[in-house]
Amino acid sequence: MNIDLNSIWFSLVGVLFAGYAILDGFDLGVGALHLFTRTDEERRILINSIGPVWDGNEVWLVTGGGALFAAFPMVYATAFSGFYLAMMFLLFALIFRAVAIEFRSKQPHKWWRQMWDISFSISSMVSGLLIGVALGNIARGIPLDAQFEYGGGFFNLLNPYAVIVGLTTVALFMMHGAIYLVLKTEGALHERIRGWVNNAIILFVIFYIATTMATLLYIPHMMEYIKSHPILFVVAFLNMLAIANIPREIHLRYDRRAFLSSCASILALLTLFGIGMYPYMIYSLPNPEHSLTIYNAASSQKTLQIMLIIAAMGMPLALTYTIAIYRIFRGKVKLEPTSY
Repeated sequence: MNIDLNSIWFSLVGVLFAGYAILDGFDLGVGALHLFTRTDEERRILINSIGPVWDGNEVWLVTGGGALFAAFPMVYATAFSGFYLAMMFLLFALIFRAVAIEFRSKQPHKWWRQMWDISFSISSMVSGLLIGVALGNIARGIPLDAQFEYGGGFFNLLNPYAVIVGLTTVALFMMHGAIYLVLKTEGALHERIRGWVNNAIILFVIFYIATTMATLLYIPHMMEYIKSHPILFVVAFLNMLAIANIPREIHLRYDRRAFLSSCASILALLTLFGIGMYPYMIYSLPNPEHSLTIYNAASSQKTLQIMLIIAAMGMPLALTYTIAIYRIFRGKVKLEPTSY
């Protein structure tokens, strides 16, 4: 039996980026919600809710990028050269976000902390927006020539469809982050954040419906594989169930279940994205024949085979480490002298 290593690596790269979206997604959501707090203590609680895990969560992005480079080098080259300026903006946003977390509490001055609060919040929102814009452009398609080189400019990436996907991503992360904060806070702040969850759900659903309609109307190639394999509509149905279950669990105060439903909705959304793209990695518009697929952009079969063995050994270690960290730092946030 022949094993389609290209499809396996398409799935594995998707799993790594999904892991990043689920884990760092709530980090970015917490940052986007940061300025809605009222006091310095509340802002410290929000930062310390992600303090032990935010840097570990970003490892999934690095790992995903490394896997993409090794398994599909043409995709890596085209995406990172064509989206170069956008990638630099994303990198700077992630850097300023990290610096804000580390520097905010180094000085007690009000102006100092407000400066880093604003940096933390804006960089978190910009990061989520740029990630969504990148996904939107990959789904919509970008102009590639016969050598698979990007033929547009930076502002071509800011088309209406990509921007609405970016705003949907920010809203999704805000909802995800608010649910995470419900798990990590207590008292009056906890009750107020429960209200944030409901507002974030409404905001996300509005953008989600708009994005879905725009995809059905203007991005028809994203539906071709699903149309030819109707059983895959099950993923869309499960996605709707996961989203609908979030407000139910929040109302019943089953906060952990609500967070798991939020994780499931992100996983289902990215699974739908992967199904819609398959077998394309980067769709070329208006010349589909110049698209990068899992076959014309992949490394050799021997490389994919060796990498699969390494991944089979490394992935369990990464998962074990992640589970251990979240287990160690579970529970409500308690501010201490050594806290951020």
